[in-house]
Amino acid sequence: MYAVIKTGGHQYRVQEGDSITIEQLEGKEGDKLTFDQVLMVGGTKLMVGAPLLAGAKVLATIKSQTKNPKVTIFKYKRRKHYKRWRGHRQPVTIVEIGKISV
Repeated sequence: MYAVIKTGGHQYRVQEGDSITIEQLEGKEGDKLTFDQVLMVGGTKLMVGAPLLAGAKVLATIKSQTKNPKVTIFKYKRRKHYKRWRGHRQPVTIVEIGKISV
């Protein structure tokens, strides 16, 4: 059984036991989460919401709060003595999917 959930402005296809990296959510390691914005549930029978499925939930556990690898931003204009370096590390949450209920 799988589900398509919406969180942080993105949609994710998840199954029980999956570990996914999503936008940072509040909470500590080991906290339980409930995703109630379920767009679709599939498996033996396909159920599609319009736009959300009423009563469908995905339970998950926070595995860690971390950051993505560094992204380097470099601006350069030739012959103008202009160079700028910037770096950014986006904070993310790694979540393990538990139970999918309809």
